[in-house]
Amino acid sequence: MKQFSLLDLSPVADGSEVAEALNNTIDLAICAENNGYYRFWLAEHHNMPGIASAATSVVISRVAAETNSIRVGAGGVMLPNHSPLVIAEQFGTLASFFPGRIDLGLGRAPGSDQLTARALRRKLDNNDNFPTDVVELLSYFSSNFNTASVNAIPGAGTNVPIWILGSSLFGAELAAHLGLPYAFASHFAPALLENALFVYRSKFKPSKWLSEPYVIICVGVCVAETDEEAVYLKSSQILSFSSLIMGKPIKLPAPVENIGELIPNQVLQQVENTFACSATGSMKTVDETLLNIKTQYQPDELMVTGAIYDHELRKRSFEMTSKILSNYTNSQS
Repeated sequence: MKQFSLLDLSPVADGSEVAEALNNTIDLAICAENNGYYRFWLAEHHNMPGIASAATSVVISRVAAETNSIRVGAGGVMLPNHSPLVIAEQFGTLASFFPGRIDLGLGRAPGSDQLTARALRRKLDNNDNFPTDVVELLSYFSSNFNTASVNAIPGAGTNVPIWILGSSLFGAELAAHLGLPYAFASHFAPALLENALFVYRSKFKPSKWLSEPYVIICVGVCVAETDEEAVYLKSSQILSFSSLIMGKPIKLPAPVENIGELIPNQVLQQVENTFACSATGSMKTVDETLLNIKTQYQPDELMVTGAIYDHELRKRSFEMTSKILSNYTNSQS
């Protein structure tokens, strides 16, 4: 394993506002940089009261300005919501401000419901265009400037690294075909992880962007001093995701002791299946879980994520996680 990184969704805690969540994101990015994280990615979601990172490129700009060396990027931009040219211009601008530090992960889902997708002014059937949109976007970042065609200015010549994000076999096939790095969203869709990695690695075609497969898998973490405290803190995220499943997205709630009494058993089972690729507990417990995940799937990079109601406790969780993961990269195994 070469590196470890962090994915943030700028969680908005119940009783707080978006401004506080965004300031917390900047504070967390500084913390991540100080604790050895290699990348800090932000995700695009819309119409979600508990997520403040919808204007992803804007948040990336602020995070990159407040940090010094950590790579900052999108994990990801949901390309069906945007024209490739606009994304090339946005991330070309970011790369011009912060050369060598910007990543662009691309997702095929809209990151919203259909009503919100309509409000974004994009066609609902343009998922079919995702592969061609990715190729178009790659061309805009190329060094070849052609006066007879459309060019991204800024963008041309910046060669912003593009990642394909996925939670199914589609993204794995596309990343392998194009010879691009691949990031799997195992933190919320673990079912196809093993199959997707096999497809990507076995079908990978070397390209001018990448000579051999490179895989990130994203894992949920919640680390505390004891297993009991970590389980208690994780209840906020379980409550939030349960509400989303039931069609009522909410701000991140405060943790509770009696979560089994608050969520229908069927929904709770669905949430547990969703979070199957995660690690919750003390440093010792989380170390054992993450080591098993690393050993089984052999990622080139582990990315961690997790929502905790109290910002300082969330920072503590990622600080403790960094101590665990730094041992994996030091061993180069």
